[in-house]
Formats: sequence, structure tokens, C-alpha cells
Amino acid sequence: MQTGLATVPVTSPASGFTYRLDPSLGAAVRSSDSFGPFFTERSLSAGKRQFSFGLAFSQAAFDTMDGQNLRDGTLLATASRLTGEAQPFDAETLTVRINARTVTLSAHAGLTDRLDIGATLPLVSVDFSGERVDTYRGSALVQATASASATGLGDLVVHGKYSLWQRGASGIAAAVEARFATGDTANLIGSGENVITPRAIVSFERPRVGVHGNVGYQIGETIRALEYSGAVSAVASPRLTLIGEIVGRHVADDLRLTQIVDPRTDLTGVETIRLVALPGVTNRAVVVGGLRWNVASQWLLGGYVLHPITTAGLNARWVLSFNVDYAFGG
Repeated sequence: MQTGLATVPVTSPASGFTYRLDPSLGAAVRSSDSFGPFFTERSLSAGKRQFSFGLAFSQAAFDTMDGQNLRDGTLLATASRLTGEAQPFDAETLTVRINARTVTLSAHAGLTDRLDIGATLPLVSVDFSGERVDTYRGSALVQATASASATGLGDLVVHGKYSLWQRGASGIAAAVEARFATGDTANLIGSGENVITPRAIVSFERPRVGVHGNVGYQIGETIRALEYSGAVSAVASPRLTLIGEIVGRHVADDLRLTQIVDPRTDLTGVETIRLVALPGVTNRAVVVGGLRWNVASQWLLGGYVLHPITTAGLNARWVLSFNVDYAFGG
């Protein structure tokens, strides 16, 4: 469950404003009318001595895990049934409610016209509650209830990107991201594992539309995962960019909740159903829709809605986020 919370996509720290030096003017000018995607990196660098800071807020109510509903009381922990029968005569079910609110601080700097660095640090607040109910031959009895909450810093992410080739706003770049296990795993804040992710970035931009693609490979002590993302950005006006994205992750050796059935050794004709975590391949993907608005000067306001399109892992039906960014340069 810690991994599920910690692997919710984190917005890129990259600035929405990108600049290049115009020799004819002797000054920095915008290199793209687009303010770029939220999660997918674009190849453009921010520009030398260009800086930005950001603040984002997101909220999620997690309601499924590996396709199992957490909130409606149908999550079967263990049960006993007669061999050949479809329904158990004794079942223990769980109801689990997990709500998370995240405030993410980000900073980004263009060191040269090709090299950018950035960092994000989330502050996470998690509320957890649940109950276990035993139903024996139609009679239900609450066995236990619990609730808890925690607030703390999540995993720090540090990022660097280098532009390998650029033509106009289109290009190819290489990036590396390091996620440090600074979060409190005991309270479901943080993954508990340091992870490094090298990434390749490709962008194709025209004056009105941009298409961007990323592919990376996460390497940790126990984690090996292929990640990918793609985005389309459309310039609705010089101050407004519309964004659509897909973000995915493929893990070859992950744990998934699965129900298994075993015969009871102490009772003839009775079998036990148990919910266990078994290793297997997981594929997780979400779609994102949102916009970025240049409300004034170097200020950007943005918002997006995130929705899962796969069942793997811990999922919220909808994740809402709002952010503000400020850029400045020398």
C-alpha cells in the first residue's frame, strides 16, 4: 500500500516558460507559445539563468486496489464455505477508506541553454479508517474498527535534463530523476526505497500543437519498472494551453491482491478462501486532462483531472489538482 501511494504520478518541476537568446534582439524570447504538459517532460530547456517556483495541491479518495473495492464492504479477507458451494457460510470482510491531500513544492533552474535541474518535495496528509465485519450464516457482527491520520514530508525528487538536439521547439533530450526515501513509510507516506530513473525525451512542436513522449526505467533496491508517458498540448491562445496526457508504468515482478482457495485440513468438506498478495506482472496507466493559463506576467495557473484506466495498484476514481507557478530570469 505504501508503494501504491508513493507511485502516484508527480508533476514535473519543469517551468512552463521556456526561453532562447535572440541574437538580433540581444535578449531572451519565448521559445514556445505552449506552457507544456504536467507529467510528460518536453525536450525544451528553460533557458540560461531562468528560474521558477511552483506550488500544487491535489486530493484523492482511494477506492480500489487491484480491482478490489475498498469502500463498499465487499473486500473479502477470509471465508469458509462447503466444497462445491458458491457462497461462504462464514466470511470476514473489510471496509477501508484512504484519503490523501498533497501539497507539492517545486523549484526549477536553467543552468545553461541546454541543462536544467529541478526538485519537488510533497507534503502529504493521509486519513485512514476501516472496519472488519464477520458474517456467519447471514448474521453480521462488527469485529473491529480503526482510524488514524498522519502528515509529513513525502519522497524528495531531484531531476536533471540535458537537451541533445533542438530544432525550433522540437528536439531530443536525456534526463535522470532520483527519488529519495525521505517519507515516513510507517504512516503510508513514501516508498521506503531510493529509486533512480534515466529517461529519454522526444518532442515535436508546431506553433499551435505539440506532441511529447517519454520513456524511462526505474531502478531501486527491489524495484525494476518501465515507465512511459505521452502528451498533446494545444495552444488555444497565447495565454492558454490545453493538455491531454497518458502516464503508465509496467512492473515485471510486483505484488497483486488475489483470492486463493485451500481445503481445510481440520474439517472435511470445507475450504478456506483467503486474500493474499502474490507476485506477478502489473500494468498501470492513467489519463490526464487539464489546462495552463498565463493569468498575469510570469504567473501560471493550472489544473487537471486524473483518471485511472487500469485496475492495478491503489487507485482513486478521480484525482483533482490545482497549481500555481512563478518564473523569473536574469
